[in-house]
Amino acid sequence: MVDQETINKVLGILKEEVVPAEGCTEPIALAYVAAKARQVLGEKPDCLRVWVSGNMIKNVKSVIVPNSGGMAGIEVAAAMGALAGNPDKELLVISDVRPEDMNGVREFVSRNRVEVNHEPTNIKLYIRIQANAGENSASVEVKHTHTNVTEVIKDGKEVLSRACKDTDFNSPLTDREILSIKLIHDMAGSIDLSLIRPVFRDVIALNSRIAEEGLEGSYGVNLGKCIRENIRKGIYGDDQRNRSASLAAAGSDARMSGCPFPVMTTSGSGNQGMAASLPVIQYARDNCLDEETLIRALFFSHLSTVHIKTRVGRLSAFCGVICASAAVSGAIAMLMGGNYEVVGSAIVNTLGNISGVICDGAKASCAMKIATGVYSAFDGAILSFNHKSLDFGDGIVGEDVEATIANIGELARSGMEQTDEVILGIMTRSGRKG
Repeated sequence: MVDQETINKVLGILKEEVVPAEGCTEPIALAYVAAKARQVLGEKPDCLRVWVSGNMIKNVKSVIVPNSGGMAGIEVAAAMGALAGNPDKELLVISDVRPEDMNGVREFVSRNRVEVNHEPTNIKLYIRIQANAGENSASVEVKHTHTNVTEVIKDGKEVLSRACKDTDFNSPLTDREILSIKLIHDMAGSIDLSLIRPVFRDVIALNSRIAEEGLEGSYGVNLGKCIRENIRKGIYGDDQRNRSASLAAAGSDARMSGCPFPVMTTSGSGNQGMAASLPVIQYARDNCLDEETLIRALFFSHLSTVHIKTRVGRLSAFCGVICASAAVSGAIAMLMGGNYEVVGSAIVNTLGNISGVICDGAKASCAMKIATGVYSAFDGAILSFNHKSLDFGDGIVGEDVEATIANIGELARSGMEQTDEVILGIMTRSGRKG
């Protein structure tokens, strides 16, 4: 039996990590900080100065900003936030931007009123925006998480200064050390459903809605729709694995192409939120599972994603949807009737398979990585359910699921540090999209 104190801590983590956002969370974070800077300034700015970490540059460069009319880039996101955003809505900051608002945004950007600087910092998620209007100025800084404001300065005077460890991205959050796959598995089977039903009903509703939009519309490379159409043609098999990959990829197709529908994020990422939920939702549909069973599986999948991603770091060269794919593998194994050992082995199988997938920014190809992750999740679960699993010493596989997750964290934080710099160098040489 899990004690009440532990339950409360886990629910606190869930409240922090599974939240709604409209659009890719990195450009939305930029819009949020810019909107906050304008709010502090108290008037429309004449210009903006933006300082961002390399990972922010990587994740904003190619993704379409919602409600922008198809525009991308740091300048666009910041200008939209400063001129038309509502910071009180946090990651829904630009959800009310209208087409007529974009006339001012386009003019602001075309007149080079947004100056962008690469901040030399080891903090993966870092934003500071200074808004100027004549002699007046306001500056807002965010570190580690998308809305974690650590400093506010107005006209050179400090308004807010919040302590935050630069070396620990979890410092502004509830302590994640309490999490383990065993704890999450046990809680998934026993937690009072009324404590988690509201948030996961939102997950089911919002993430399904954008995925269905991706299947119906024309977004990005339309991988999800392509898989679905080729199922009908007989090129892909009409099976649970392909249907799940199609639905999950379709959500990313739409979101990365600027679809204005909100999604429920996980670990600061809409792609991770969709990757952790949509394959499980499709599996439940295909197997006629009731709502309670689905919600418990989603609880497992999302919190396991958070647990694995905590080891990796908030932004990394390690593709975050791989963390979600491993969690989905465990959730599918659980839904198949597997015990904790089967669930743990499914996660290990998936991590041992696709942990070399890199994050090269938010863009259309994220949908392809999600589909790859879903295929691997099913493989990992099926192998484990049939008593087949990767062994300790097989590459990065550890003695058990927790040791393997720790190894993944070491690979992402230490082994891929230089990879991140190389990716950023390649991307910045290739020019800016938008």
